[in-house]
Amino acid sequence: MKRGPTPPGATISVSATTLVRLAHVCIETTDLGASETFYQQLGARRRFEFRNRQDLLIGMYMYFGEDSYIELVLVAEPRPEGAVNHFALQVTDIDTAYGTLAAAGIEVTPKELGVDHTWMVTCRDPNGIFIELHQYTDDSLQRRGGTCCIDYRP
Repeated sequence: MKRGPTPPGATISVSATTLVRLAHVCIETTDLGASETFYQQLGARRRFEFRNRQDLLIGMYMYFGEDSYIELVLVAEPRPEGAVNHFALQVTDIDTAYGTLAAAGIEVTPKELGVDHTWMVTCRDPNGIFIELHQYTDDSLQRRGGTCCIDYRP
């Protein structure tokens, strides 16, 4: 049975046995080395790799812990459609994350406490994908739930 999009305001109930966490985000890149180095600076490590029949390294899974991964896939040219708007990575220490990125010459925004009560810095990976780094607080809505009011119109 084909289903359409969930109507606005609808409640979605997901069983804890159905959805556990984000498994991975797949990023297409023209430079695997630069992408791997970037994510290694954030603490990820290569878990496994993909090679073609010519033994060319064409991709890899970068492991962040607790079954969280970023899949990097080599492409000749990035596709304009299907771009990732952004994704967020949880960190244990936002100041250390900021310092590590800045020391590596990566442009990173100053630390700020978001309207969701979460510490955040942002940057872009070598593919131009916008990344938020989050350090949750005791008051973070990600942990407590609630409503976050923002000035946004689609």
